[in-house]
Amino acid sequence: MGTSETFLIAMTIIFGLPYLIWRLGRTDYVAPLVVVQILTGIVLGPGVLGAAFPRYYATVFNPAVIQTLNGVAWWAVMLFVCIAGLELDLKQSWRHRRETVLTAACALGFPLLLGALAALGLLASGAGWLGTAGRGWQFVLGVGMACAVTALPILMLLMEKLGILRAPLGQRVLRYASLDDLAIWAVLALILLDWARVGRQLAFIAGFIVLAWPFRALMRRLRESDRWYVLPIWLAACGFTADYAGLHFMVGAFLAGAVLDRDWFDLARLDLLRHHVLLVLMPVFFLSTGLRTSWAVGGWAVFIAAAWLLAAAVIGKLAGVALAGRVLGWRRGEAWTIGWLLQTKALIMIIFTNILLDRGVISAAAFTALLLMAVASTMLTVPMVRPRLAAGQVAAP
Repeated sequence: MGTSETFLIAMTIIFGLPYLIWRLGRTDYVAPLVVVQILTGIVLGPGVLGAAFPRYYATVFNPAVIQTLNGVAWWAVMLFVCIAGLELDLKQSWRHRRETVLTAACALGFPLLLGALAALGLLASGAGWLGTAGRGWQFVLGVGMACAVTALPILMLLMEKLGILRAPLGQRVLRYASLDDLAIWAVLALILLDWARVGRQLAFIAGFIVLAWPFRALMRRLRESDRWYVLPIWLAACGFTADYAGLHFMVGAFLAGAVLDRDWFDLARLDLLRHHVLLVLMPVFFLSTGLRTSWAVGGWAVFIAAAWLLAAAVIGKLAGVALAGRVLGWRRGEAWTIGWLLQTKALIMIIFTNILLDRGVISAAAFTALLLMAVASTMLTVPMVRPRLAAGQVAAP
């Protein structure tokens, strides 16, 4: 068969298998479709399918097909990250700045600290967790931030399913997650800072700040229908210049959306775009992520590392939010509910760790452990939160 036929077989598997598992298994309570797609990507990767059926794997997921899938995945995740940046509502965060800043700082700082300590433990084990081009501080900071991440787009999806997205509780949680989202990309830029190309990177940041003002003025003058056409042009240009500067095209994608106002776009159409990207494009990214998993340091070692990192992420997040709730005088039980909602990781953390893997900061085995941790963390959110919401134990407005 030619590349086109093999590519379409791969696409049929990518979209068909997760849907069947999700629908027939009725997994939505524990694992929404997006989580099933991520898990299926891992199963279809070299560590499971490739090991069990190497000839089949080599036929369907040959280098030409993988290269084609990667191109689709790159654009899909750029669109998704741009939408995440666009959905940041810093105006609301500023109106409630004391509560928002304190909660966001505690919710990020505690799991970051515990995650960094867990990363030091992995480095001390000497089992091949550090990437070929990574330094110790990059690994520790990157893994720590991966433990602290809250995935804003998936958080919105889960809160929509729980019926609290537009409620006061949902809006509060979104404010906290928005500030943490900014911190994630700032830390990523620091990790990727290349002293050999620091001049080019600083030039990109300066140039972006200068060009963002006239571009914002242009977008204000355009009709909304034209803004939708201009947005992908701006996205591609920002992604290219950030990647050329040595940061990463994902940094450019996030900045492309973050400097725009969500009010310039119809909210219903923006939600629909996010839904369609998740539906028809992101499954390809999940598969390409699964193709990168590795159990090179030993299957049990990877699972033990994932459990170690999950404990750091969960304990750190709940402890941080509990401290913020005590200082701010929240009602009993509020911190527990909010802490578990902010525990949602999945997409943004997977994107974050993909970049670390691309740049050689972490090894494929460390990437696999972090991926398993992200999936487990996200799967815990709904079962831990829904019973409390059903019992009426919700945060006050």
